[in-house]
Order: sequence, then C-alpha cells, then structure tokens
Amino acid sequence: MSGMLDALAADGPHPDHATQLMLFGQFAGSWDVDGTLIAADGTRSQHRGEWHFGWVLEGRAIQDVLISPPRGSSQPTFEYGTTLRFYDPDTGTWQITWITPVQRAVRHLVARQAGNEIVLEGREPSGRLLRWTFSDITPATFTWRGFISDDNGATWHQNEEMRLQRR
Repeated sequence: MSGMLDALAADGPHPDHATQLMLFGQFAGSWDVDGTLIAADGTRSQHRGEWHFGWVLEGRAIQDVLISPPRGSSQPTFEYGTTLRFYDPDTGTWQITWITPVQRAVRHLVARQAGNEIVLEGREPSGRLLRWTFSDITPATFTWRGFISDDNGATWHQNEEMRLQRR
C-alpha cells in the first residue's frame, strides 16, 4: 500500500501552474470541522469532523479526505469521502470530483474564484443543482457552505455550513 501512497503524494504544486494551483493549495494541511446540516424546513443539526487536504499527482492536483464524526468517535460514521481537484489551464477553472461511499454518490463540479470566494457548481445525482462555496478564507480558518436548487437555479436553499479551523 505504501508504494501507491508514495506515488500519489507530492510535496507542493507542480511548477507548470504553481500560482493557479494555490487556489486550493492554500488549504493543504489538516482542519477541524464544526458543521451544521440545515433541512428544508430550517431544522438544524450539528456535526463535527476532520478535513485533510494534500498535494497529489506530482503536485498537479489537490486531494482531500472529509470525515465526520472525527476518527476515534463512538458515533456512527456520517461521512467519509474524498475529493480530487485539478486546475484546467484551457478553461481557467478547476475540475472536481467528490466521492462519498457512505452516501453512495459521486458529484462532479467546476470551480472558479469569484471575488474573495471559491465557487463550485455541479449537480446532485438526482439532477438538482449544487453550489458549494469556500469563503471567509484566512490562513487559519475558512467557511464552507453548501446550497441546492430544486428549480434549476431560480432559488437556492442552504443545506450545510462548515466552519473550519486549521490544526
């Protein structure tokens, strides 16, 4: 197994697009998650977790692992998934694939910087539109928000928020 992990891991961004790769490269490291799920009726439930980002594929991509609740918890696993993100210089966007075996779903999104935020857009497996944002970004904190649309983007409902603190 270590051979595969050694081949996957990288020390930093590939020089071809090092500046652009830092859009997500800035998150490399480990983060503690304080999250809130928001139902359509406004009901909120809290969850905690951990999120780890790292350079992979000769520094051409960023991969992460999101785990909730944190490892070592006695609570049942809510989420355990991984995302692979790479910069596409032809479009100036990021191609993103989120894989969540626990929820049995794969989501493909496209990301770009929008002002001080990073905006990811795609579709749920059911076809509903998704919008995920990274905002309030500092070296030690950021906020991730998830939104869904049931009417092809006319209106949006926030369904999750995670506040992150670097370990």
